[in-house]
Amino acid sequence: MNFELSDEQQQLADSVRKYLATHYGFEQRQAIVGSASGHSDATWHALAEMGLTAIALPEADGGFGGGALDLMPVMEALGEALVVEPLLDSIVAGRLVAQAGTAAQRAALLPGLADGTAALTLAYLEPGRRYAQAPEATTTRSAGDGWVLDGAKSVVVGAASAARLIVSARTDAGASLFIVDPRAAGVSLNPSRTVDGLRVADVAFAGVQLGKDALLGDAGAAQPHIDEALDFACALQCADAIGAMRHAHEATLEYTKARKQFGTAIASFQVLQHRMVEMLITFEQARSMAILAAARVDGATDAAQRRRAVSAAKVKIADAARLISQESVQLHGGMGMTEELKVSHTFRRLTMAGLRFGDADHHLERFAQAD
Repeated sequence: MNFELSDEQQQLADSVRKYLATHYGFEQRQAIVGSASGHSDATWHALAEMGLTAIALPEADGGFGGGALDLMPVMEALGEALVVEPLLDSIVAGRLVAQAGTAAQRAALLPGLADGTAALTLAYLEPGRRYAQAPEATTTRSAGDGWVLDGAKSVVVGAASAARLIVSARTDAGASLFIVDPRAAGVSLNPSRTVDGLRVADVAFAGVQLGKDALLGDAGAAQPHIDEALDFACALQCADAIGAMRHAHEATLEYTKARKQFGTAIASFQVLQHRMVEMLITFEQARSMAILAAARVDGATDAAQRRRAVSAAKVKIADAARLISQESVQLHGGMGMTEELKVSHTFRRLTMAGLRFGDADHHLERFAQAD
């Protein structure tokens, strides 16, 4: 497998890194996280202008027809900078609309996503059901010409800033997807913030009236689309974690070169050299697995092959994230957990990376079941 980026991928990644270095430094990020909205409209529009919101959309819908491998270097750059704008979740929701939506639905939602004027997000997790991907507690029933939606979704990233929610719900025919306005009557949001600074919300639906055109695709036919979209999301989450791991390793290496004890840089101590080498080897192994997951999401011949690759990568990423984040904090000493140091926030990002879209235990079980 070729692990090298194409010229176009490298140029895009360099452009993203250049923008983030100038406009999304650590102090700027902290101000964004602490703001009322928890995200930056200027950053969102800049990312859209670079084409990031359109990469994974089909060319017929105003996108570039790219896949996970095209987005991987972008996600690494976002992970390095600890970007909190919900790009990943909007891309995944847009992918579902592109795959399952009618021409009218795609025309209504995807141009706004592509140009950055209308973010989307996927609401699929349910209270008390951990990482279950099939809807159960959220239900819809037909009513006249439309639908009535009831239930709840948990930890919906970017719900407050999204123009539309893509909501999974159970119908008589099975798992289905619906387009829901988060400001519609009967929809209530309980916002909060994750440990790594993302703005999320628990969303409740109480007798929400939906038109017949709110159904995305066919009733009961959504589960394969949901499964594929979440594997795509998980592969990109792995890439985001790779970027955060890279920063943790590089920052720790620089610190050990500068920090002195007994008049000598601690980087010269053999025991610390061994730990730094272990971090580097773990990082390279995790990056290889992330590339494999992205490749399988783009080109797997069957769903089982895709699931196995994604779950194997997520297990490795979760283990690597724990080791590298803990080592980076320990080698920085007490200052490693201070609010003023980016490494402490990288630790939080990597902690969440091990949990989003399924933790290691969940994916070990799924890997064993995929055949």
